[in-house]
Amino acid sequence: HLQLVESGGGLVQPGGSLRLSCTASGISLEHYAIGWFRQAPEKGREAVSAIDRSGGTRYSADSVKGRFTISRDNAKNTVYLQMNSLKAEDTGNYYCAADRLHLPRQVTVQYDYWGQGTQVTVSS
Repeated sequence: HLQLVESGGGLVQPGGSLRLSCTASGISLEHYAIGWFRQAPEKGREAVSAIDRSGGTRYSADSVKGRFTISRDNAKNTVYLQMNSLKAEDTGNYYCAADRLHLPRQVTVQYDYWGQGTQVTVSS
């Protein structure tokens, strides 16, 4: 059974940090580009960051540039999203997507696999 699983979310104060992880069972993530998306209540889905299979190409939304860093460890079958200097507007459900051909950074595209998400709440 193929599954993407996110972890690392939680409640953090503004200015704090979290590291999210996206792991997989049933597939080897080294064959996939991975993207992180988020969705806040009553807001649309937003593409946050993405990384290609080799790690050589990365994408970050303007809203997170300089604060969030995506990376991957294929030996651990895991992709990370390091989030620093968190703001209240970063609150949302964060989930990862995997695709063999495309860099997952468009909200309208149905990529190969999606996780269920991990909740991030930034509040004092």
